[in-house]
Amino acid sequence: MPAPSTDPTLPDPRPQLIDDDGPARLAGLRCTACGYPAATAVPWCPRCQAAVEPALFGPAGRVWSSTVVRVPLPGRTPPYTLAYVDLVDGPRVLVHLPGEAGPAAVGTAVSLVRVPDVSDVCAAVTR
Repeated sequence: MPAPSTDPTLPDPRPQLIDDDGPARLAGLRCTACGYPAATAVPWCPRCQAAVEPALFGPAGRVWSSTVVRVPLPGRTPPYTLAYVDLVDGPRVLVHLPGEAGPAAVGTAVSLVRVPDVSDVCAAVTR
């Protein structure tokens, strides 16, 4: 298998939070015909092939699934929690749950958050 590209000219394919002073929101796309939400750049709707337009999603969502990663990876100190989150009226995205000691239960309410010096999308459990 080829090594992942380290070419800095390639766009970052990960979903991105918008950079403003309001609540953390995810920048994505929504289909103009069927309303399908996408968290990553797509040239047209993956469901119906219609045009897409910019959209913002979140900050609220619910955990669809989660796990605790215990394998050391570059830039990550295990253990850390990852979860797939269904954003309200938006796409399902993979997020880090900083500060969580274990997996989050399915259906747990979360909210997107900005974490300084972390480029991945993060969410916090709503208590």
